[in-house]
Amino acid sequence: MAETDLPDMNAEIAPPRRRTGRPSKQDAALGQDAKTMLLQAAGAEFVEFGYEHTTSNKIAQRAGFAPQTFYRWYKDKLEVFIQVFEAWTDAELTQLDGMLTEQASSQNIAEAFVQNFRCFALFKRSLQQLAATTPEVKQARAACRLKQIQQVKRWNPSLQDSELIASLLIGAETLCQALAEGEFDDMGLNGRAAYKQLSEFIDRLRPGAVSA
Repeated sequence: MAETDLPDMNAEIAPPRRRTGRPSKQDAALGQDAKTMLLQAAGAEFVEFGYEHTTSNKIAQRAGFAPQTFYRWYKDKLEVFIQVFEAWTDAELTQLDGMLTEQASSQNIAEAFVQNFRCFALFKRSLQQLAATTPEVKQARAACRLKQIQQVKRWNPSLQDSELIASLLIGAETLCQALAEGEFDDMGLNGRAAYKQLSEFIDRLRPGAVSA
């Protein structure tokens, strides 16, 4: 991977294009594929409009199905939101694993994750809001964070302190969000120190790093 390349963190659930007009698919014949297509469509809706302004009807329409098809596979909008979040967490870990395997620089990884936050700002904002008010989302976020911690331990056998790993991950995520949302720009700052700090967080997490 070239130093300037930014990975597609969500390639595994790349959203389909919005469809308009009458649904054209026979969803009963598609079986499990229909569930996957609805998941992809939900991801696209959440990214574009956020959780609050997404409806099950819009998700079904985007996937090319009749509205009632959504409820054959998902209980409600919250359930599919959580599944989208879980799928994206897995995709991010897979993408990061690839970058580490290819020995991408920590700076390159930092830039990729900030770009990821920019692209999916509405979704991540929805996640934060729901985690503050909805136990199911709070639990799903914790489960995904624990999965990240276990992955870091597999990458880096010398770093096995779960609390330290969690602190580094949360610190890195906070910096990613601030950079992506332009907080440093708003203060007239260039963010170079923030990128440096983010790279240092990644250095401590990646294979070969030694726990302090």
